[in-house]
Amino acid sequence: QVQLVESGGGLVQAGASLRLSCAASGGTFSGYAMGWFRQAPAKEREFVAATSRSGGVLDYAESVKGRFAISRDNTWKTVYLQMNSLTPEDTAVYYCAARQAGSYPLVYTTSNTYPDWGQGTQVTVSS
Repeated sequence: QVQLVESGGGLVQAGASLRLSCAASGGTFSGYAMGWFRQAPAKEREFVAATSRSGGVLDYAESVKGRFAISRDNTWKTVYLQMNSLTPEDTAVYYCAARQAGSYPLVYTTSNTYPDWGQGTQVTVSS
């Protein structure tokens, strides 16, 4: 099991950028596939981005492709989510998630495949 702590959320105007960080502890970070999810008020949690153990394979929700970028630093046990061109529709609590991963699949895009979650960080985008 790994413990996850997100940071970097905040209130920004439409068009701005934010970088979220998720620091992991308590596990062998390089053995975990990582994901970012978000949940807006009165909506279900949805997939945003995912990375393989090495960071060599990435996946994104269609709604964020070309605007968001997920990356990881296995030395510092941290996964990042760079968010550009933010819109009010991106307003949500953002969560990072982790799961131990084998050789396949390389990335996971459904929330119920992740056993370990952070507490979330609020991102609010004003128009």
